[in-house]
Amino acid sequence: MYFAALLARTEDGWEASDTELDDVETLSDLADLAREATPDEDTVLVLIEQEDSWFGVVRIDGEEDPRIYVSDAAAAARSSYGELLLTDELLGREPGEDDDLDSLDLDGTEDGEDEDDDEGGASGSAEAVPHGPVGDPGILDDLGVSEKELKSLSEDALSEIADALGASEVLETVR
Repeated sequence: MYFAALLARTEDGWEASDTELDDVETLSDLADLAREATPDEDTVLVLIEQEDSWFGVVRIDGEEDPRIYVSDAAAAARSSYGELLLTDELLGREPGEDDDLDSLDLDGTEDGEDEDDDEGGASGSAEAVPHGPVGDPGILDDLGVSEKELKSLSEDALSEIADALGASEVLETVR
């Protein structure tokens, strides 16, 4: 089960809105959606979570490039919403190096043809999506969630982040 919400920082505090990501195809689309959440160039956080698997935070400050943190890249790579966040830059790849994350056999459950000759290439691609966190662990430092705290979050991470921001009540209204 997925949950996605926008938290926009305003003069009056944080405002939350439930967001539908079905029409979002790229990180740029996601950033545009977040920027629409506030008339000013306030900070907007996009919080995405797949229950018991991974969570992601995308921070948009005005027209600056989005900053991203994903708790488990390998788990997120198996998710259509996670794929939005796992850019080549975030994974340390050259653009276009491996655009099709769906083709990777990351969880070993896909039935493939006998690929003895290709095996080295497939495992090399899978290594490009690490297990564990990727992105900017200091994404929320100035908002009260340290890098160490962010990396230690697991279950109910979004609620803990919202609590640290003083936005737990507004997040719960859209949950």
